[in-house]
Amino acid sequence: MNNFEFVLPTRIKFGEGICSELAEEIKAMGKQYPLIITDKGLVNAGIVKKITDYLDKKGLSQYTIFDGIEPNPRDITVKKAYEVACLCKADVLVAIGGGSSMDTAKAVGVLMTHGGEIGNYEGLDKIKRPIADLIAIPTTVGTGSEVTFWSVITDTKRHFKMSIGSPLVAPKLALVDPALVENLPPGIIASTGMDALTHAIEGYTCTVSEPITDACGIYAIKMIAENLREAVHGSSKEAKANLLLGSLIAGICFGNSDIAGVHCMAEALGGLYDTPHGIANAILLPHVMEYNFISNIEKFAGIADAMGEKTQHMSKRDAAYQAVAAVKKLNQDLNIPTLKEIGAKESDIAELAKRSSVNVSVDSNPRKVGEKEFKGIFEKAFCA
Repeated sequence: MNNFEFVLPTRIKFGEGICSELAEEIKAMGKQYPLIITDKGLVNAGIVKKITDYLDKKGLSQYTIFDGIEPNPRDITVKKAYEVACLCKADVLVAIGGGSSMDTAKAVGVLMTHGGEIGNYEGLDKIKRPIADLIAIPTTVGTGSEVTFWSVITDTKRHFKMSIGSPLVAPKLALVDPALVENLPPGIIASTGMDALTHAIEGYTCTVSEPITDACGIYAIKMIAENLREAVHGSSKEAKANLLLGSLIAGICFGNSDIAGVHCMAEALGGLYDTPHGIANAILLPHVMEYNFISNIEKFAGIADAMGEKTQHMSKRDAAYQAVAAVKKLNQDLNIPTLKEIGAKESDIAELAKRSSVNVSVDSNPRKVGEKEFKGIFEKAFCA
């Protein structure tokens, strides 16, 4: 067995109504000026007020709200949020939302302790000191960013999603509350749920996986697959809570291993077209799996089993391919669009492949992949 290291710097509190403990947690940190980073949709839906009401009741009313987060957070948005943090003398950050809010908050936390421009910290382990204290409150069932070491920010000059990675950017605390996802629209559940499934599958199959991430990954795959259809098409609160937990466990998985080819391609797509990240991952996941499955027949067969496929009488290779078929069927059942339907252009394939090939996670893909291979996968995806 190879040596490995497992790090989880984020304390996790999970449960119905757990976000009501935000004020006590902020006070326990010795802080009193929170900057809440979120988006206008959550403000308009009343979710942010629900949480700030808890702060007001506990006498912690000197908070500021920055609600300028967009689906793919930009470097200029990070700069604006950082300027607000400086103006209000924020001493703790609270991210409420999906990955965009959390990634922006991580980036703001970097600037609060390091200064400069966020682009200065692109890559792995450029962060030298802990970021400002950050509490993450997820409101989707897909990001996992509440427990990961990564912030993905769009460089607006390059139209490129850059990754900033270090255990020092992880939130200090995650308050994971199923009550906050009970009223999510079906489309958001579908896209963010597929995002979580991608995290689990890539974290489980990538070249830097290890026993603990394998355990988290396969468990998350099973939990997400068992609950995603019901959460999208039904009304089960339990299914949504299970998806939220599955997303969290998937985040622990890929946060300590890595992502791989799907994310390389999805981030290229998001950088060029501003495609929502979960949709991009969902579209590309079965196509990358189809390319990758022969690299680790045993693990891909395990994915098929975890997704509830009947593989007992199949050869190992056929069982492994059944994982690909299961994800294709899941996309169909969830009405995930195609590349053409989101407005992607075949004429951009070469550029998308080039961008995919320079992603920091290319070497983690379980099967060797480069610009040529990415081009072939994009071409197949366009024909789907």
